[in-house]
Amino acid sequence: MADESDSRCEVCGTVVPAGAEVCPACGASLIARKPTDGSAPTVPTPERAATSPPPSGSELAKRLATLQLWNEGSAALGVTLPGLPSWAEELARETPGQDGWIEVVRGVERLAQKRVTVALEEWDRKTKTRLSRLEAYSVDGRLERDQMDDLLHSARTGDIGQALATYQQVDRVVTLKERHLDQAREELERLVSLLRDMEALGMPPPEAPSQVANELERELRGGRLAPLKQRLRSLRTQATNRLKEQLPAYVTQYGDFLLHERSDGLPVELEASELARAAREFVRGRSDEALRRLRLLAQVHGTPSGRSRRAGVPPAGATEASRTT
Repeated sequence: MADESDSRCEVCGTVVPAGAEVCPACGASLIARKPTDGSAPTVPTPERAATSPPPSGSELAKRLATLQLWNEGSAALGVTLPGLPSWAEELARETPGQDGWIEVVRGVERLAQKRVTVALEEWDRKTKTRLSRLEAYSVDGRLERDQMDDLLHSARTGDIGQALATYQQVDRVVTLKERHLDQAREELERLVSLLRDMEALGMPPPEAPSQVANELERELRGGRLAPLKQRLRSLRTQATNRLKEQLPAYVTQYGDFLLHERSDGLPVELEASELARAAREFVRGRSDEALRRLRLLAQVHGTPSGRSRRAGVPPAGATEASRTT
């Protein structure tokens, strides 16, 4: 810490010890000259100090800040960029002549550019595969492909900030399109499975499952996601309304079937518990899970219309299957 008696050079601002006649940093004279007209004293400066370029601290700070932004922007790529250690940054900022440090930072920038470019090229290959899948479902990806070419060009020419900004935008859009497609695919498969379970349990679905599966698949492959989702909602509502009418009677009938088997001396406690779980899932609004349990129960234990496949002892694995929770 500088002593209170120390002063600063009026040319470069360096703290100089009290009594010094020449600035140790820039060589400027510290002896004030008293003018004859009574104005304030002036400090003569050597010629080299007057012609020296302005301090470059602002450029160094700007480059260090840019490196930090690059590092943050490339985190999603799984890349950690090189940088100056904290002690080196502090030393660079405090050093009066920073040209040498600026050259060091430029070298770090070149290494960072190479790493980002390699990571973006790998991301580009993977994303084109993702786009090909989307395009197989008639989802347009031409704009994203053009933007990917642009961001690679920016990265290779050194405009890393612009490249990373475009990368984040493109990746976000592609991910969103994939999410919409995957959600539609998942809902389609769940609905078809629900209709097939209804059919297998003897509860007529609103439409034939195989026909519905083909129609919905064509909608999905054609990229018509909006009408597809509307169709899915309509079919699910119809199926749920039918289940509200048919499933209570089925559960009652199956319960009577289990009571009859118990009167014949067969242990049906596990099956009765599974039947109760299925009914509870339906009441909670989980139609898919309710029908899945009922179909598994029918496959393992049999149905009223087809006597149990057991002959006193369940087939291998049947007891454990009926324990499904």
